[in-house]
Amino acid sequence: MKKNGRFMVGLVGVATVVTYLIWTGVSETMVYYLTPVELMQKVETDPTFHDLGVKVSGHVVKGSYLRVEGELLHTFMVHDLADASVTFPVEFRDALPDTFTDDVEVVLEGRLRADGVFEATTLLTKCGSRYEASPEELAG
Repeated sequence: MKKNGRFMVGLVGVATVVTYLIWTGVSETMVYYLTPVELMQKVETDPTFHDLGVKVSGHVVKGSYLRVEGELLHTFMVHDLADASVTFPVEFRDALPDTFTDDVEVVLEGRLRADGVFEATTLLTKCGSRYEASPEELAG
């Protein structure tokens, strides 16, 4: 009976350690991004938020994209998906993804400067519809 008791205590100990490692691993790798409305609210309530790096999801305002000649600088406006009246300008100094268009949903990583411009260090596009089968392909 003593052998089984030690085995069970060891098993519970190992299970506890594994559960803890899984929980902390998932918590540290979860990625949450703000909406433009949430970002503006946070900056309004806490001006030091300008110093923090954040992820923001929004939609590129159609017709707002410009590429600055002579340097690798892309500028455009992003609006909130739910409230299109909330917008902010974005500067991105890197190559754009192939799926970037003037009318696409994006996830930006960077910081909102004090002058109100979001300085993006990473830009990801969200365009699942490009890779989905068309209704004609599904039917046939």
